Amino acid sequence: MKPGAEAVHSPLLSPLQLGELKLKNRIVMAPMTRNRADDEGVPTAAMVKHYGDRASAGLIVAEGTWPSREGQAYNRQPGIETGSQIEGWRKVTDAVHQQDGLISLQIMHSGRIGSHHIKGVDVDHIAPSEIRASGEIYTDAAGMQPFDTPRALSTQEVWQQVDIHRQAAKNAKLAGFDAVELHCTSGYLPMQFLCSDSNQRDDEFGGSVTARARFAYECLKGMCEVMGPGRVGIRLNPGNTFNDTNDANPEQSHRVLLDMAAELPLAYVHIMRSPVPGLDAFAMVRTAWQGGIIVNDNFNPLTGGEAVRAGKGDAVSFARHFIANPDLVARVRDGAELARFDRKTLYTPGDKGYNDYPKLELEVEA
Repeated sequence: MKPGAEAVHSPLLSPLQLGELKLKNRIVMAPMTRNRADDEGVPTAAMVKHYGDRASAGLIVAEGTWPSREGQAYNRQPGIETGSQIEGWRKVTDAVHQQDGLISLQIMHSGRIGSHHIKGVDVDHIAPSEIRASGEIYTDAAGMQPFDTPRALSTQEVWQQVDIHRQAAKNAKLAGFDAVELHCTSGYLPMQFLCSDSNQRDDEFGGSVTARARFAYECLKGMCEVMGPGRVGIRLNPGNTFNDTNDANPEQSHRVLLDMAAELPLAYVHIMRSPVPGLDAFAMVRTAWQGGIIVNDNFNPLTGGEAVRAGKGDAVSFARHFIANPDLVARVRDGAELARFDRKTLYTPGDKGYNDYPKLELEVEA
């Protein structure tokens, strides 16, 4: 794809203020699970290079990272719980900051999504309700395996999970992150609480829409207490059914959550295109949210620029284009062709398909 001359004057290249974050451009690197941490969830040297190479983005949102071992979903997924993990992430943030970049950490608790073949047989498997998600997950130890049946959290234990998210934000701050983002989609714990199908509770965290949205709100509140609300975001995708999550009225649920989050207020809402026919998630957020908006899903530099120009979002996050184009910002600026990524190496260990995509050789005028 060649964006053409228009890309040179793209609104994606203009600076942006999101809360306390001063972005040098509106090209955001989306969080992507790439499974390159070590077996203990510690970020590796390969991850340091990967994120450092992409520091020209206005903001990097690092991959979904578990706040505690029970929140781990995938093999070789990083955590932000231990001293070694914090130290590993500090090397990543240092590499990004040395290139004058900004980086946010996406805090992702998997809840009922996972397997004892990944987390270990002694690690708890929890959820809002004792409902096993339909589907399977890949494990290094035993191949494809069905999701484990979770144990329903008590009310006191839900509050403990809120504290775990607050602590994850503290650890992210120690690791040098400029911001944190709550992962509230893709069937993970905050979305499990939000959705009517996976939340069958009858306490203060279940039943009404407001009660179902409370867990995500309380986690955000705790994260704001640590980072300041101008350095906290949330990722949403109304109608997303990934990992067997369904909601009777996703638009209503997300509007209620946005109304609650407006009290904080957050730096940004990171909104994905809705898979539900007739539900325009971008338009919904624009009417329901007065703060910064990052739009995501299936944009290229041309359509992303058009989305910003039309007011759908203040910035656009890119996933696949950042995989194959570490110098995506330069390519947008120069109207250069974009390389394509290799789907087969998305989740495999090592540098192949991770750090071997070359930067475009650009001629620099004296």
